[in-house]
Amino acid sequence: MIPFVAALVALACAAASARRLWLAANATALHPEDVLQKLGRSPDKSVIDRLRAAVADDPSADWERDLFEALSTPNEKHRIALVNEQLTELDLRIQRWSRVPRVCASIATSFGFLLATLVLRQGLADSSELVGDIGELVVRGLVGDALTVAAMGIVGTAFCIGANTHAKRMTRERLAAADKMVEKLEAVWERDADPRPDPA
Repeated sequence: MIPFVAALVALACAAASARRLWLAANATALHPEDVLQKLGRSPDKSVIDRLRAAVADDPSADWERDLFEALSTPNEKHRIALVNEQLTELDLRIQRWSRVPRVCASIATSFGFLLATLVLRQGLADSSELVGDIGELVVRGLVGDALTVAAMGIVGTAFCIGANTHAKRMTRERLAAADKMVEKLEAVWERDADPRPDPA
């Protein structure tokens, strides 16, 4: 029964950490890296119009729609404030559940060692009257069970740590790409909104 509980806790911790990883990877419907590729070196308004059309009917693309609406605000001061608000919103979305893998790693390790201690205590209490070969077999089997339970906690911890590391790296890359994407989009909007007068 105790090994089953240990496996259950390790799986629950791994599932919570995997959820954190998924939230970091899917904070927005369009990945900023993909949008940067579509924008290319010298984007124009037609590319932005295609991106805007792509997210118009997608229920999961609410952040993108809000960003395009912010970018199309005619007043420059309002536009800057609204775009910064969307970048803050993106940061909040990407950071969701950011502490969960660390907490889960701690839970998996602590719970694994706690259950291993319970296995040893229970087994040693039951085998106190056994001597010789039979007692040795019980203790060896007991130690094996305890190590199995502890190993499950360690495996759960390792997965949580790996998920946390990957999510942190992904978050940094995604936020950096989002900043570059917004800079390019702002540049296109400003260029098209304020055309330079033709020289006389």
